[in-house]
Amino acid sequence: MQINLPNALTITRIVLIPFCVMALFQNGGDDSTWRTIAWVGFFLVGMTDLLDGKLARARNEITELGKFLDPVADKLLIGSAMISVSILGYLPWWITGVILGRELAVTVLRLIVVKRNAGKVIPASRGGKIKTTMQGFSTGFYVLPLSTTFHTARDLFMYATIAVTLYTGAQYFQAALKKD
Repeated sequence: MQINLPNALTITRIVLIPFCVMALFQNGGDDSTWRTIAWVGFFLVGMTDLLDGKLARARNEITELGKFLDPVADKLLIGSAMISVSILGYLPWWITGVILGRELAVTVLRLIVVKRNAGKVIPASRGGKIKTTMQGFSTGFYVLPLSTTFHTARDLFMYATIAVTLYTGAQYFQAALKKD
């Protein structure tokens, strides 16, 4: 196993996710203060994604483990937030299902590619990184206790996120099929 500082940060990101979820559910999930604390937690944990990537590149410590774990951590972070806000009734379940279904399909695809290519991983694409950023922000707008004035803008941003999510998912499948 290739544990270095960037990989340790990724693992830490995974370990901290339950604390963000617990904050979101405090006082039944309706407490504005706790929802804001949860948002700050999700945001800070999400920002470690930038730090681990920059460190890995700057220190030339990019590993196969890191290439695999980093997107898994992203999916766990966003997935836990989406499932939580859906449970609380702030985000429709169909949106959570579409986005997490795509994420599951791409993760399975990545596992198949790793197995077929002797441990080589399909690295995250630029579009995939944009998709992850959009998912993080759009989900964050459901975690935050926003005024209803902002709900239409929040919802429109989520629809754009769904479109980018599906488009980049199709790109991953297209790239995997070209390799066969």
